[in-house]
Amino acid sequence: MTKTPYRVGVVGALGKMGDRVRSALAEEPSLRFAAAIEAPGHPGIGTKLEGGVAAGDDLASFLRESDVVIDFSVPSSTLAMVREAAARGVACVVGTTGFSDTERRELRAASERIALVVAANFSVAVTVLVHLAGEAARLLGPGFDAEIVELHHAAKRDAPSGTAFRLAEAIAEARGTTLAECGVYAREGETGARRPGSIGVQALRGGDNPGEHQVLFLGAGERLELGHRAATRDHFARGAVRAAAWLVGRPAGLYEMREVLGLP
Repeated sequence: MTKTPYRVGVVGALGKMGDRVRSALAEEPSLRFAAAIEAPGHPGIGTKLEGGVAAGDDLASFLRESDVVIDFSVPSSTLAMVREAAARGVACVVGTTGFSDTERRELRAASERIALVVAANFSVAVTVLVHLAGEAARLLGPGFDAEIVELHHAAKRDAPSGTAFRLAEAIAEARGTTLAECGVYAREGETGARRPGSIGVQALRGGDNPGEHQVLFLGAGERLELGHRAATRDHFARGAVRAAAWLVGRPAGLYEMREVLGLP
């Protein structure tokens, strides 16, 4: 007997990422696109999409039609959606970035009620890059300085990127420290010598670049470079759909993309 596909709701279904998520859903037989939502007043409200799904603006109706939601939007919108999803028991895949510490705590609280995957980057390759960055930091030891450079399109709202922060966190964790203790996000003027053990993160913005991340481990007379370049948004969407298929039916909890891939 063929199993009925799980219903997926897409937040911002008419946007650039929403369009790519809808395309990726068409390639995943265990899921089907079932609900679409946009902000009230959006000119596309009522637009008919694949499978006869109409873009709406009512969150309650949207969640009733969804077994799992995929959300790439902005923190305020995502938190409102997650609060209501938690009340209704709907699992969520969140690719929104730029959350404050308070907002992150609210996401953790929601994960006590629903299954929630939150990732700064749903690319499978980037998830592996984060793993490799941590392993490199552990194996190279304190004799190598760590720097991260990221480049994104001119319209990106937050800086540094969530992925850059996650890469820096992986390095800090491998070194037994935290970003609060060693993160450096700007250098200007007479800064003095580089502080031992610090992790630098620099953000560049311009054009329509979907995202680039480079991790540099700089030693005496040698350096190791790890990097990832995105040419399109498709792999972000495919990763989010993969996470949604993995998440449905999981117990409540806050999951990361590395768990979706089975990484330690």
